[in-house]
Amino acid sequence: MGSLIDPRFRVEALNWTLAPQQLVWQAMHQDYYEGSVLDCPAPEEEDAGKLVIKHLLAGERGHYGPLEHPSITLATAGFPHSVMQQARTHRVGVSFDVQSMRYTGKRICKAAEGEVDIEDVFYLRPAGEYRDRKGKKYEYTEFMRVNDLEGCVVAARVYKHKIALGWAEEHARGMIPFDFRQNFVVSFNLRSALHFMDLRSKADAQPEIQALCDLTWPVIHRWAPEIAAWYEKTRLHRAKLAP
Repeated sequence: MGSLIDPRFRVEALNWTLAPQQLVWQAMHQDYYEGSVLDCPAPEEEDAGKLVIKHLLAGERGHYGPLEHPSITLATAGFPHSVMQQARTHRVGVSFDVQSMRYTGKRICKAAEGEVDIEDVFYLRPAGEYRDRKGKKYEYTEFMRVNDLEGCVVAARVYKHKIALGWAEEHARGMIPFDFRQNFVVSFNLRSALHFMDLRSKADAQPEIQALCDLTWPVIHRWAPEIAAWYEKTRLHRAKLAP
């Protein structure tokens, strides 16, 4: 399912730790259990999630280490380069593999000739009202947007021409608009996923990375439902920083 801001934005899970809340419980339990968790059966997944909330998360106790054991890998598609840049600043507990613009420029050449929709290759915000960082309002009209799309077509044609002249892709990419669409694969542990939400789902984050969070959150919720429900109730969109 695409985002309301852009239907080309997509996020889907590629893989994840099965029973992540059980794993968090096991790690937490070993911290204070006299014996080995090898000899202590874990609760069912739902019960494990509730116990993690009760003994670890409730009351903001601040010991999030056990959340680092389960991991999830997501595939994202259609997001602009600026989103990848913002997301990739968060490296602790996060791993990225990003579509290269050194090997993946054929779609730009196709867009230059009209074989591919220009908006499948470049991202422009929807027409509407926006605010700058100081809160000042401005309007991005449909007329402006159409002109910008025409500029993207011109840039794609320049790129194609440079490639035809024998330029390397990493040299020719300097001719294209900054917000080309760039797909990437990202892996989080559960702690880093919640920390990412703390930082990037807040109301003053850029709308495109908020859209990434909006599409990612239901996947996290399906993966670790009890912990996600607690987080949604107590932290989501509140701009708190995970300990």
